Amino acid sequence: MNLNLLLDNLTNPALLFFILGIIAVRLKSDLCIPENSSKFISLYLLFSIGFKGGQELAHSEFSMDIIWCIIFGIITALIIPIYVFFILKEKLSISNSGAIAAAYGSVSAVTFVTAVSFLEIQK
Repeated sequence: MNLNLLLDNLTNPALLFFILGIIAVRLKSDLCIPENSSKFISLYLLFSIGFKGGQELAHSEFSMDIIWCIIFGIITALIIPIYVFFILKEKLSISNSGAIAAAYGSVSAVTFVTAVSFLEIQK
């Protein structure tokens, strides 16, 4: 196993914020992020994910494999939130269903791209 890849994934800002949220809930913390800061953090995470993906694409030749991966990633990012929304709408409010479905969609797209990168390294 490539330890650099493991370290890069474990220091990913999205993962670190996710872990911080889990710890805050477990400790019954009253952690509250101010609204302006939460907007900044959201933008930072989006830019971080985008730049990381762009850097990885810059290291490889542009081919049909990349196009198919992008198309499949977009389709996955669309399908998962849609069906999760309709499943959750049965038990939760519309706004909660939409928020959870959006989170699953964004995570699934990032997970897919990470899995493809990992498999490419294993070749």
